[in-house]
Amino acid sequence: MTTEFSIGKASQRSDVKVTTIRYYESIGLMPEPSRTQSGRRVYDQDSVARLGFIRHARDLGFSVDAIRGLIALQESPGTDCAAADAIAQRHLVETRWRILQLQSLEVELEHMIESCAGGSVAKCEIVTRLFDHAKCAADH
Repeated sequence: MTTEFSIGKASQRSDVKVTTIRYYESIGLMPEPSRTQSGRRVYDQDSVARLGFIRHARDLGFSVDAIRGLIALQESPGTDCAAADAIAQRHLVETRWRILQLQSLEVELEHMIESCAGGSVAKCEIVTRLFDHAKCAADH
């Protein structure tokens, strides 16, 4: 017996919002669901599991394209997992780059805040630096 879920139940079980499920369908991360005679979407357990997979990958910051590639690999279980490893390695490099960028932004924000002596906005160092990037300590 196949268990079927409405989009609302699939949303609850996968912890993915209904609008996001529809978006995933529109971009091809999720296949078009079956429909009842009245046109209501119907999802099976595999669809709910796939939604959970996508949600978890998104929580880890994987791009839609990377997730698409991982799904394609998952659908070919005999494929060498080196391709999945390569996707994860690329994502790790990108994540480390973003961390460096965020650290640079943190330093710059600290400098901006420390340079603020109070007073009027006309003399506010924070606003001044936002208008003139050359006054920033780092390139970000």
